[in-house]
Amino acid sequence: MSTDATEATELRESVMALARQMRRHRRAGGLTLSQIEVLGEISRSTVITPAALGARLQVRAQSLTDTINDLESAGLVSRRPDPHDRRRQLLELTELGRRFLADDRAQRDRWLHGVMSEHLSDLETSLLMLVSPILRKLADAERAQSGPC
Repeated sequence: MSTDATEATELRESVMALARQMRRHRRAGGLTLSQIEVLGEISRSTVITPAALGARLQVRAQSLTDTINDLESAGLVSRRPDPHDRRRQLLELTELGRRFLADDRAQRDRWLHGVMSEHLSDLETSLLMLVSPILRKLADAERAQSGPC
């Protein structure tokens, strides 16, 4: 079965509409969306260099300097020298950063669960859960092609 542009457009618009709603239901923690995106990417990587972080986010590492500095000042991110190459820095979440991200994710999960419970039938919820790994596969397709950063 081939996918035509109309199907791709419908899927894109649906996913983006849901993503906008998810962003609207973030906790008010004083962070920008780009700061939360950086926290999330560091969380998924556990430990990462600014250059690798920039590559994953498709921005120059220098463009992340202010964001990283702000997150470090807020106590959400720490940096340390790479023990194998002291010229490089390693970034990782602090305990406060992990808690902040966990709380942010939990709040959006609660919102999504409530909306699903209120507006979807059991069958629709089951179908959506069947589709979830397929959406993840699409989301990860580019990263899988380019290899690890």
